[in-house]
Amino acid sequence: MDREQTQREFDDAVNMTPKELSDWLETEDSKNSGQHKGGESIGHESGRRIVKLLRTKKADLTDDDHTHMRKVVGYVHRHLAQRPSGDVRETTWRYSLMNWGHDPVKKK
Repeated sequence: MDREQTQREFDDAVNMTPKELSDWLETEDSKNSGQHKGGESIGHESGRRIVKLLRTKKADLTDDDHTHMRKVVGYVHRHLAQRPSGDVRETTWRYSLMNWGHDPVKKK
């Protein structure tokens, strides 16, 4: 996948603004959701990096940044395919996705 395609897919997958994501990452629901490896969940750590990526000029993104962007796209697509039935507004499924920059109940 080339950089332009990676950027397009990342922009489609991440539907939260840097401020929305940054504010979300400060909540207890954010900190408590996801798979933890020691202290911080993998998704929470990724969310902090996503905020930085969103605030970085596209021309300044590194190969490592693009690798992480592809990881984000893959996670969001896989997790969306596992959507539980019913109202998902207050579920760990939604909260986990939000840590990765995607709010499945956000209107475009």
